[in-house]
Amino acid sequence: MNILFIFVAFQLPLFKKDADNKENEALLTYSCQKAFRYEMEPRIAYMRGDDVQRISSKRLMGKVAVITGGARGIGAATAKVFAENGASVIIADILDDLGTSLADSIGGRYIHCDVVNEGDVESAVNLALTWKGKLDIIFNNAGIAGTEGSITNIDMEQVKHLLSVNVNGILHGIKHAARVMIEGRKGGCIICMSSSAAIMGGLGSHHYSLSKEAIIGLMRSTACELGVHGIRVNCISPHGVASEMLVGAFRKIHGKKDMTPEEVSTIVGERGSLLRGRSPSLEDVAQAVLFLASEEAGYITAHNLVVDGGYTSASSNMSFIYQ
Repeated sequence: MNILFIFVAFQLPLFKKDADNKENEALLTYSCQKAFRYEMEPRIAYMRGDDVQRISSKRLMGKVAVITGGARGIGAATAKVFAENGASVIIADILDDLGTSLADSIGGRYIHCDVVNEGDVESAVNLALTWKGKLDIIFNNAGIAGTEGSITNIDMEQVKHLLSVNVNGILHGIKHAARVMIEGRKGGCIICMSSSAAIMGGLGSHHYSLSKEAIIGLMRSTACELGVHGIRVNCISPHGVASEMLVGAFRKIHGKKDMTPEEVSTIVGERGSLLRGRSPSLEDVAQAVLFLASEEAGYITAHNLVVDGGYTSASSNMSFIYQ
């Protein structure tokens, strides 16, 4: 039970002693109503099955965030959620038109940034300083999927390019965010995009899986160094989100150039989760990133938060043993 609700319950006898005083009666009524709303409304919304089960609480009020790969997909969804919760957001991407439009719509800033180029990432971080005088959060989200194929024919030039985006790009983000956060002496939050492919084999190309597992190792090692500065470093590992990248991969695998995100979501909901019929959304991942960025996760660091509906933890094919 919420502390506010307990407080009001214990105060009822005190208010009742002065029940003749209409002012106290009004205060009692207001306090009870407020406690009810604070404690029960989110639960009622959940029981109604509303799609949105939260009340915006401005959990990032006054924070300044950089999101790489923020022009579309998970990055764009996270940018919107961050802005809704009070953050000033810089979108760093190579998709200039999409990025500029999104930044304008949320009151943020856009900067062209190819994470392969360390100077671009440094410029994105420095923009936070020139715009708002600080950097509180960086979400190292930019990445590419790579091409499928046998290990016996793997193209090492493709491997080199993928690692330069997925691993070096995140290393650039951690390096320059840590630099300004240490100088600012107020801590900070670094979040890196990994994947369920880092946890379970067969969920991505060989070099994609390599890159995503490398990111988790990098996250843990940098968390060890940066914790003394009050800087938290964590990963987020989604599974089966019908982003443009995953839809493109499904089109290749299934040989259907016109496969839609809805079709991908249906497949994931049926086969890719313990929560049968429930497929992950961009919003699901964005909310998980919001949690890691907020003070609610203030004692969480060196952690990989997996958003996969339990897929990598257990086999739903064995559920018959519980019947």
